[in-house]
Amino acid sequence: MQMDRLTFADLDECVTLARSRDWSPERLKWGLLFEVGQVYGLRVEGRLVSTVVLTNYGDRYGVISMVLTAPDQARKGLARALTKHVLEQAGDRVLSLTATPNGRPLYEQLGFETVGEVSSHAGEFTGEPSGRSRPATPRDLERVRELDAKLFEADRSALLAKLPGMRVIEDDGEIAAYGSVWDTGDNWVGGPIVAHSPEHAQALIADLAQGRRVRLDLDTRQEEMSRWAAAHGVTPFFATKLMVRGGPLPGDRDRLVTSANVALG
Repeated sequence: MQMDRLTFADLDECVTLARSRDWSPERLKWGLLFEVGQVYGLRVEGRLVSTVVLTNYGDRYGVISMVLTAPDQARKGLARALTKHVLEQAGDRVLSLTATPNGRPLYEQLGFETVGEVSSHAGEFTGEPSGRSRPATPRDLERVRELDAKLFEADRSALLAKLPGMRVIEDDGEIAAYGSVWDTGDNWVGGPIVAHSPEHAQALIADLAQGRRVRLDLDTRQEEMSRWAAAHGVTPFFATKLMVRGGPLPGDRDRLVTSANVALG
């Protein structure tokens, strides 16, 4: 058994492993994870059989994702060994992940606690554009990075710089909402969407989602947003548990309407 830090050269093997577990291949999402995160893998006789991704946002916070094991290697402790290795790499950071029912027992044994639930919605957006947002300028992007770091007490600048088509809503000269819709390779994900109010979030999503089938990963406490999304063709299809290890999530999470992706926090 060989444990490696993977590179872009291993992307095809990661996609193959995802398909073997009936996950969407999402090549572009894997590519983004290689750019902003650390992808680790286990090989057995040269074949990639397990992966885990650690994405660090500064020194305080990180996200674990893409915990995958080949079907013929299941229940051999590979995911546990690889995840424990990633926990060591994360150091003292607060860590979060989203867990399926199958993965939750392992994460509980490794010290994660359930703090919420994420409801993933998908569908062809049917609403009209709001006309309230505009493309972000270079100056806006700098303001977004500063506001994002203040809100979440974490440095997400590397991720924000990679997301295309960022739009903003201004209110009295202040940025009231910002976000992006980006292509994962299989669908368009709305996120991150950060807004001062549900009204600002809805207006921004309406402008970003035009003509697209989108996915929105919403905290289940955001009942108003869930109802609004479903009324505009983007309906719930899957739920995962939000789990945290090492302390509470940093920052003002109430303004995070959707994550960049459940794999990216």
